[in-house]
Amino acid sequence: MSTTALEQGRLAEEQAALRRVATLVAGGASSTEVFDAVAQEVARVLHLPNTAVCRYDDEGTVMTVLAAYGDRPDTFGPGSRWPLDGPSMSAEVLRTGRPVRFEDYTGLPGALAAEAREHGFSRVAGAPIIVDGEVWGVISTSSPDASLPEQLEDRLAEFTELVATAIANSQAHEELARLAEEQAALRRVATLVAQGSAPADLFKAVCVEVGQLAPAQGAALTRFESDGTVKALGGWTLDGGYIHAGTRYAMEGTVSGRVFASGAPERIEDYADEPGQAAANAREMGWRSSVGAPITVEGRLWGVLAVVSTSEPLPLGTDRRLAAFAELVATAVANAQSHEELALLAEEQSALSRVATLVAEGASPDDVFAAVGTEVARTLDVPVALLFRYDADGMATILATSSDEFGAVGARLPIASRSLIAGVHQTARALAIDDWSKLGGPGADFARDRGLRWGVGVPIVVDGALWGVMTTASLDPESRAGDIEPRLSKFTELLATAIANAEGREELRARSEEQAALRRIATLVARGVFPAAILDAVAKEVHQVLDADWAAIHRLDSDGGVTVVASDGHMGPEISVGARKMLDPQSLVASVLRTGRSARIETYEGRSGPWAALARELGIRSGVGAPIIVEGRPWGVMVAAWSREGEVPVIDVESRMAKFTELLATAIANAEGRAELDASRARIVATADATRRRIERDLHDGAQQQLLSLALEVRAAQASVPLELREHRADLAHVAEGLTDVLDGLREIALGLHPAILAEGGLGPALKTLAHRSPIPVQLDVGVEERLPEHVEVAAYYVVSEALTNTAKHAQATLVRVGIETSDDMLHVLVSDDGIGGADPLRGTGLLGLKDRAEAIGGTVCVETLRSEGTTLSARLPLGP
Repeated sequence: MSTTALEQGRLAEEQAALRRVATLVAGGASSTEVFDAVAQEVARVLHLPNTAVCRYDDEGTVMTVLAAYGDRPDTFGPGSRWPLDGPSMSAEVLRTGRPVRFEDYTGLPGALAAEAREHGFSRVAGAPIIVDGEVWGVISTSSPDASLPEQLEDRLAEFTELVATAIANSQAHEELARLAEEQAALRRVATLVAQGSAPADLFKAVCVEVGQLAPAQGAALTRFESDGTVKALGGWTLDGGYIHAGTRYAMEGTVSGRVFASGAPERIEDYADEPGQAAANAREMGWRSSVGAPITVEGRLWGVLAVVSTSEPLPLGTDRRLAAFAELVATAVANAQSHEELALLAEEQSALSRVATLVAEGASPDDVFAAVGTEVARTLDVPVALLFRYDADGMATILATSSDEFGAVGARLPIASRSLIAGVHQTARALAIDDWSKLGGPGADFARDRGLRWGVGVPIVVDGALWGVMTTASLDPESRAGDIEPRLSKFTELLATAIANAEGREELRARSEEQAALRRIATLVARGVFPAAILDAVAKEVHQVLDADWAAIHRLDSDGGVTVVASDGHMGPEISVGARKMLDPQSLVASVLRTGRSARIETYEGRSGPWAALARELGIRSGVGAPIIVEGRPWGVMVAAWSREGEVPVIDVESRMAKFTELLATAIANAEGRAELDASRARIVATADATRRRIERDLHDGAQQQLLSLALEVRAAQASVPLELREHRADLAHVAEGLTDVLDGLREIALGLHPAILAEGGLGPALKTLAHRSPIPVQLDVGVEERLPEHVEVAAYYVVSEALTNTAKHAQATLVRVGIETSDDMLHVLVSDDGIGGADPLRGTGLLGLKDRAEAIGGTVCVETLRSEGTTLSARLPLGP
């Protein structure tokens, strides 16, 4: 056959081969089918033993075998990847963009040359596949022994031009199909977003769509966390299982870590040698390689969308396709976040509305605080929420908690012992602790002991002053949202308003109750009520106004002891009214008496001394004492005590107690003044009685005896005068009678000063004598037979005597009734007449004197009189000292 005929036959065969490849492309055959056909057709047309279609990666460092034909070993089979790390035919084709022939690989470095030598491929040739002006790949041929045909490079180049066109057409077909599939997938995802699907459902759907588009054997969507880890939010695998959703990993050994470092698409070619738990999990699931593209949400690197392969490496260009899809996924994620933020905002507004409603309805601060703790925990989806109030003594009090495990309401903690509340107190700004395990100190120890992983504290500022702190924390390291600080800040701003309103309302109510209580006490003081009644009333009012469990008044005794003189509340007989104890130098009462100022004990735990031990035994946890100062000297101490956990639960308790102690001091001073006046009056009356007795005795022993002696002498002289001296005897008789009259008059005066019969016979006989001597008939009823104290008998005698005298002088009465009886340690004297009435105690000294005498011994005298209806005088005289 002539050369021309051979050439024509070769050309015809080549054209037929190209038509067969073009037919495959036009029929929509896959890339794999096209590449296999190209390798087979080239080998058949050019009569070569081994042919392969290979593609260069984007960086030009790796060549991937896409199709192979002939008896070459599996190491050169489809899917195998070869680094272009030394001189080789493939590297030269990529570098020059022209056909290349190597007749001998002997001595050449690199893995590809070494593998060729090992299998005896000493002669190779290849031509570039140029697609859209770039070296896309290479069609290579090889022979283990025979020489390669002449002009093979040129013939191969002519063939690859047509193959490149077919590949370009095939790629265009695939690109159109891929775009259609992508749009359909994105529409499905967008529908889920519009329907408000849960994030977990959305992330899983994204992974399914991306994995099937790649195509790949698996897909995963991860999010970068604030602590430097990456969290798997969702995934998909071809066999239907993905078990690591929700797991957090260190970025080492992950495609997400590589994307985070570069901010661009990345790939892992082989997980076999990658470190870390993430790579171990990938190997467990059979993953070989992966490609990841960044998801950027609102200008911030948010996460990674990745696909994985369990067999051959993912095709070149997967990263570009994935990046384009990730941009649309980022939009979907942003939309989902917007939906979630709207829902969270609505929930926050609802929570704040519920708290505001409580405040508007006048709920107590305790109810408001409890609601706040519950609402914060629920709204921010955290298991721990604690509301603290900063106190002036360096302590913080828990006012609300979502879990008693982390502190009970009322518990007080030193601010310095909790790093979170201490940090907020020091800076007055929000503070976040991302990992308690990295911190030292008692606060971190407390958190670690209870399994807490992170915490956030936001200050509560009320009326421009730092009032407290709202804290949240979680045991789950994965649960913390990155925006929890600003969300909590928004909540606490409105919470501060609620607290201010609640405190204002509560303060107004407390002050109103306090003023009412003070008015009641002041009224008692103004009325001159007995001190014992005022003491009891003050203890009761303090108990109620300060919401204490016990209130008492301790009187300081002259021997250094104290006596409970008033008490309200049930705390046991050891501190009931009348209980007396020696002063304990370490006690609250001793501290107040020592300094003359109010004092408090926040907790009796750990305190020494008998009074502290008694307080613990009775369940008293805290107390406040205020001094009672009477006319510049310490009289005693008022004490209020609480058995509730935590600090003294009342604001400004010292100043509020001081208002009561001032009134009490006034009442005590008035009572002491009255007592001193009564004592002075009693001394005056006693002195007057003693003076009367002395005058009576002096008259009896002096003047009466002298007059009696003179009268006897005169009678003796009269008897001795001769009868004839009648005139002289008459004069002496007249003198003797005069002396007798004077003696009788003097005896009557002495009897009026202090009747002897009163001292000798008692009140009953003395009153009978008065009744007999009265010019007006007296109906006497004496219900007392036994002797009474002398001062009582004297007072009663003079009351009756003065009443009978006044009746005889002014009443124009026909009958007087006198009654005497005892009851309730009192002597009751009643004198009434049927006269004309109109007696006025202020117009004479008699009734005023009786009143002074009765009051001098603690008694009372009362006169009731009406015109034409008579007069009644009643006296009550205490039988005690």
